[in-house]
Amino acid sequence: MAIVNFNSISGVSTISATSSITVGDTVIKNTSVTIGSTDTTGRNAGVSTATGTLIYNSTDNVVQVYSGTRWDQLSNIFSATGGTVDTTSRSGYKIHTFTSPGTFTVDAGTKDVELLVLGGGGAGGSGGSGGYESGGGGAGALYYNDSFSVQIGPYAVTVGAGGAGVPGGSGDNGINSTFGTTVTGTGGGGGAKGSSAGKAGGCGGGGAHPQTAGGSATGASGGTSDSNSPTSGWGNDGAPGGPTNSKGGGGGGVGTAGSPGGSTPTGGPGGNGLAYSITGTSVTRGGGGGGAWDGNGGPGGGGDSNPGLNNTAGGTAGTANTGGGGGAMYSSSDQTGFSGGSGVVIVAYQV
Repeated sequence: MAIVNFNSISGVSTISATSSITVGDTVIKNTSVTIGSTDTTGRNAGVSTATGTLIYNSTDNVVQVYSGTRWDQLSNIFSATGGTVDTTSRSGYKIHTFTSPGTFTVDAGTKDVELLVLGGGGAGGSGGSGGYESGGGGAGALYYNDSFSVQIGPYAVTVGAGGAGVPGGSGDNGINSTFGTTVTGTGGGGGAKGSSAGKAGGCGGGGAHPQTAGGSATGASGGTSDSNSPTSGWGNDGAPGGPTNSKGGGGGGVGTAGSPGGSTPTGGPGGNGLAYSITGTSVTRGGGGGGAWDGNGGPGGGGDSNPGLNNTAGGTAGTANTGGGGGAMYSSSDQTGFSGGSGVVIVAYQV
């Protein structure tokens, strides 16, 4: 005689069944075993489960076993290579950072990863004899998705360089950054030289005097720190230059638009960047460069969207791997605007 209770079956060495044996959510057949299924919320509600418990996690679509202190993954084991790999800066995560071109290769499994792609920033405008006040460079557009699906195979990565200043001319646009064939962080627009409009880009470049237009953004406005972006990434317009004999406009940032040249003795500040914690530390990227005036530069983002600089140029060069716009340069002798900051591509996922 077999005795069946909630925890055990005793009294027999063999149990026979014509098709299957069902105990709760577990089904035993002669060719397979079906284990209980729950989502992550249900799993976490049972953290006091006995060691060795098996479940199918319907949130992550994996089989997991409880080791007594944590749930370990038994199926769809994920493995990837590429970039500079960091496993210590963010607890429980592996981070792949690309500061130059490369390949992110998934060797095994499929996974939803966090992905940040940021284009290179545009350069600031240069002063010249035709008009000294110039606009700041726009930041590169910032794409972010906290559940980007990847599967086995290679994903080519490009990292856009920042735009270069042009003596006596408008700054060059930044170069696009890409991940695979579907994600692009568009490079920022160059800032205008005197009497020119700012260039369009991921974020637009600032305009010069007299009241010339700022460049338009291909990115979408309205971003907040650590937020998922639309496909086009976050980006904002560059600001117009001020009135005649006045100030250059600030380049757009991924968080806010640049500020126009105004009546105070300073060029327009660059737009703010956005802070992301994908690496385990909150880092602000994508600030716009400041515009310049004949005697005082605007507080320029210079790539870090941290206003405060106030000198004869509109800030500084964009910081490397922040995609920031370069500050503009005031000059009557064709001095060159500051270069934009290079972009970056970052992939992070739980391990």
